[in-house]
Amino acid sequence: MKNPGGPRLFNVTRFGIIQPIEMRTFNFLSFPQVHRQALVKAVLVAIATVSLLLTSDVINPQSAQAYPFWAQQTAPETPREATGRIVCANCHLAQKPAEIEIPHSVLPDTVFEAVVKIPYDPASQQVLGDGSKGGLNVGAVLMLPDGFKIAPPDRIPEEMQEKLGGVYFQSYKEGQDNVVIVGPLPGDQYKEIVFPVLAPDPSQNKGIHFGKYAVHLGANRGRGQVYPTGEPSNNNAFKASTAGTISQISKTEAGGYEVTITSEAGPVVENIPAGPELIVSEGQAIEVGQFLTSNPNVGGFGQKETEVVLQNPGRIKGLVLFLGGIMLCQILLVIKKKQVEQVQAAEMNF
Repeated sequence: MKNPGGPRLFNVTRFGIIQPIEMRTFNFLSFPQVHRQALVKAVLVAIATVSLLLTSDVINPQSAQAYPFWAQQTAPETPREATGRIVCANCHLAQKPAEIEIPHSVLPDTVFEAVVKIPYDPASQQVLGDGSKGGLNVGAVLMLPDGFKIAPPDRIPEEMQEKLGGVYFQSYKEGQDNVVIVGPLPGDQYKEIVFPVLAPDPSQNKGIHFGKYAVHLGANRGRGQVYPTGEPSNNNAFKASTAGTISQISKTEAGGYEVTITSEAGPVVENIPAGPELIVSEGQAIEVGQFLTSNPNVGGFGQKETEVVLQNPGRIKGLVLFLGGIMLCQILLVIKKKQVEQVQAAEMNF
């Protein structure tokens, strides 16, 4: 279509002839119907993508992903950070021991026990969410080498099934069978957790090789000190946010306290949830960061690393044959020595 109203453009040919250039406007309806539908879909997808990116921080704040204790909700790629720390330590801040016992070496396609021990004082009582006291719960995450996984029920021996005690094992992430989580469980019943592990078979999976592999364990007991949202739980020791004098302490309906601190900038109210015990009183002068309550936490998190060797049966057979050959040679040498001694004794007597 020509452009009669606007400025006209001209083109000079190689023979010096000036020819006008026809200007064509974009006509969406001139496209075939199939192309129009594809273009409309592409525009809609682009708008939806931009909208999702702009609203994702509102719908799903990134700060909540900083504490991935609940694996099914946060679903990180791996529970072990680049520093080597298990992510459970982000919520369970106190450090406690953890132990794991596994065989030094295992054969392919065999089931073995990985025993996790979570020691703590059975008389300990933790602060529950409502401020009351109760027993501790335990949990663990076990990172096995690639190819290792929890054995299916039909492969677990009867003796080992009795040790499991009905514990439910769950993959840390879908399709990641070598990383297993368990808990929370009653601590008084599960200070030791037995993991029935099935070793891979390199002859069936070419991606698995014989050799030494690392095993990582993270185990906790008791409630954490930080929620996945980043807020502190009532299983904490609370501090003063400002310096001054405590002018008033009042108890709330939920069982907590409101501590009013009179500072140079004015009164500041510290809200303390139910559970921690106050260690300050009215009229007491305090500094910034001074503890207002005792620390009710009796639990904590522990981390342990060990190794397991996926042993090649052919190597064991070869080693047995080699040792047997050496022993046979030594026996033959001893027999030959006795024969020589007898011949020498006979010659001397002759």
